[in-house]
Amino acid sequence: MKLFTDTASWKTDEHGLIAETARKFFADTLTPEMPRYIKQGFIDREFWQQAGAQGLMGGSVPVAYGGAGGDMSFDATVLYEIAASGNASWTYIVQGIVIHYILAFGTKAQKQRWIPGLVSGDAVAAIAMTEPGCGSDLQSIRSRLTRQGDHYVLNGSKTFITHGTTADLVIVAAKAGNSERSKDISLVMLETGDAPGLRRSERFEKLGLMGSDTCELFFDDVPIPVENLLGEREGLGFYQLMQQLPWERLALGVGALGAIDFTLEETIAYVRERKAFGQRLMDLQNTRFKLAELKTKAEMLRAFINDCIARADLGTLDSAAASMAKYWGTETQNLVAHECLQLHGGYGYMMETPVARQYADARVQMIYGGANEVMKELICKSIDL
Repeated sequence: MKLFTDTASWKTDEHGLIAETARKFFADTLTPEMPRYIKQGFIDREFWQQAGAQGLMGGSVPVAYGGAGGDMSFDATVLYEIAASGNASWTYIVQGIVIHYILAFGTKAQKQRWIPGLVSGDAVAAIAMTEPGCGSDLQSIRSRLTRQGDHYVLNGSKTFITHGTTADLVIVAAKAGNSERSKDISLVMLETGDAPGLRRSERFEKLGLMGSDTCELFFDDVPIPVENLLGEREGLGFYQLMQQLPWERLALGVGALGAIDFTLEETIAYVRERKAFGQRLMDLQNTRFKLAELKTKAEMLRAFINDCIARADLGTLDSAAASMAKYWGTETQNLVAHECLQLHGGYGYMMETPVARQYADARVQMIYGGANEVMKELICKSIDL
C-alpha cells in the first residue's frame, strides 16, 4: 500500500521517489536486523547514520541545515514507510519532533549547532516531558530550572523517555525560577555527553516497541548553558508545546496507518494459504467480511490522514483535527491488530509471527503523545456544547 491517495493534493513525484527509497532501504537494512535490535533493546548508531546518508531524516529540513528543503509531507512519507515495513521500533518520529522544535523556536546558532547532526544520524535526540505522577498533564511538571550566572541548574526527573539511554541531545521541559504557575514552563536543550548530575535508569522492559530504548532520567544539579534555552525568554514552553503537538499527533496517526497496511497485508497473505475445514481461510465468509470491514476503515483513515497532511503543509492543521487523526488512527490500528491476530489463530500468539509484534507495538499508540481520552477532550473544545 501507500500513504497517499491518487487524488492527494500534496503528492508529487518526489514523494513517490522518497517512498520508494525508504521502502527498499528498510527492507534491505532495517527488517533483517530488527530481531537483533529487539533483543538488545535499542537501534545501533550505525543504522541512524545509514538512514541519514539516505536522506530520510531531513526531508522537511532547510538545505542550509543539511536537509532537502521540503515540507512536512516528506516526514509523513518516511514515517508511514517505517510503520508499513513492520518496524515501528525505529522511533524516528522522536528525532523528527526534536528537529522541528529547534527549527521553529531555535536561534540561527542553535539550528546550525544541532540540526545537521540530527539529520545525518550522527546524533540521536529525545524529548523529556512526562514526569512520574504527571502522565499527560504537562501543566503539572515539577522539574525546575534555577539560573546561576551564565547557566541553569536543572533538578527533577522524567520518565518513559524514548531514546533515553542513547540520546545525545534532549529537550527538557521544566519550570524556571520560583514560578508555580501551571503554564510557566521553559524548554531547554540538554547535551548529555558527560553532563554532571545526569543519571539514566536501566532500559525499561516494555510490552511492545522492544527495539526502542526507553528509560527514566534523573537530574541532580545538572548545569545547562543559558544559551541552550529554546525561545526568546523563559516561560514560553507551554506555548511552544501547543504549537508543535498537532504535528506530533498527526505523525502518530500516519504511523498507525502504515501499521494497519502492514498488518492487513500480512494477514491477507496468511489466510490465502492457511486451510481449515478443507478450505482456505480466505474462502470462509467470516474471513472475507472481516477483512472487508478492516479495509474500509483503513481507506477512511487514509483519506482523513491525507487531508490532515495537506493542512499541515498549509499551516492550517488545528488541534482538533490532529487529535482526531491520533485518536481515530490509533484506535483503528489496535482494532486491526486485534482482529488480524484472531484470524491467525494460535500462530498469531507466537512472537515470531509478524502480527503478534504488531499487536504488542500498537497498544502504546493510544497512550503516548497524549492519551486518547485527552484527545477526546481536545476534540470537544471544537464543539459548541
